[in-house]
Amino acid sequence: MEKDLVEYIAKSLVDDPSAVKVSVVEGEKSTILELRVSPGDIGKVIGKHGRIAKAIRTVLQAAVVNSGKHTVLEILD
Repeated sequence: MEKDLVEYIAKSLVDDPSAVKVSVVEGEKSTILELRVSPGDIGKVIGKHGRIAKAIRTVLQAAVVNSGKHTVLEILD
């Protein structure tokens, strides 16, 4: 569910939605979502001063609050 949410938001923001890839790394107590976009779209996902990235992380945390797991979003080059 979290993967689909991040993928949907990222595809809505970028110019090249086909380049959006989200991979999930499961841990014991946490889940890491690694988001990859094309190099030209990285600024659109991060935003000025990281505002868009922070907003995506906030929505993600609200979505997983009942799961009891810590979820982290990493935006990779």
